[in-house]
Amino acid sequence: MSVAHRTLPSGPMVEASELTRLYPSGDEVIHAVQDVDLSIGRGELVAVRGRSGSGKTTLLNLLGGLDRPTTGTVRVDGHEISTMRDDELVGLRRHTIAFIFQAFGLVPILSAAENVEVPLRLVHAEPAARDRRVADLLELVGLGDRIDHRPHELSGGEQQRVAIARALANHPKLLLADEPTGQLDLETGHSIMLLIRSIVRTEAVTAIVATHDPMMLDVADRVVELRDGRLIDPDD
Repeated sequence: MSVAHRTLPSGPMVEASELTRLYPSGDEVIHAVQDVDLSIGRGELVAVRGRSGSGKTTLLNLLGGLDRPTTGTVRVDGHEISTMRDDELVGLRRHTIAFIFQAFGLVPILSAAENVEVPLRLVHAEPAARDRRVADLLELVGLGDRIDHRPHELSGGEQQRVAIARALANHPKLLLADEPTGQLDLETGHSIMLLIRSIVRTEAVTAIVATHDPMMLDVADRVVELRDGRLIDPDD
């Protein structure tokens, strides 16, 4: 399958400045993310590592517009998203940002092709173009012969591949993956990580992956670490 390469414009894809997210908890305040400054270039694969509870998921949610910062700003593709209205954020998530979750999130009654098709239907893609995109993406992730299978007929690795194809449906510029290999065995997880690495190149997307998997760290262009909600110097 031939894949059209996207020409990347200049400037960072993601910029976070003094990003902080606080959550009240009884008489205390939880500092989930604290004063994070982060710039991620276009076409870059960045791994965010840290222990459970270090703030990785919160950071991804802030960068993807699923949560709003207590203070600080987030810019994605040159647009300030922390002050966007909810309807503007919906549009952003349909066209610019895509998510891959640890739990796959596939619709059980839909086939692989139908699951990938969902984001295209939401943007009213023309049927013929929609069918081509679905077929191309399932071929890209190695499931061209499994298009009619439902999630329960697929292995965990195959389900995650469908989830990746679905995330790519509307040609996003930014891919956010939260522990994408967390429910997979070692060998399957490694194949998923290599697939994400390949997709960053072929689809010309920027990817941010929250992970504690050392093999994911090996394929990333850059690794940043969160500790107690703060980015730390890798030499510390």
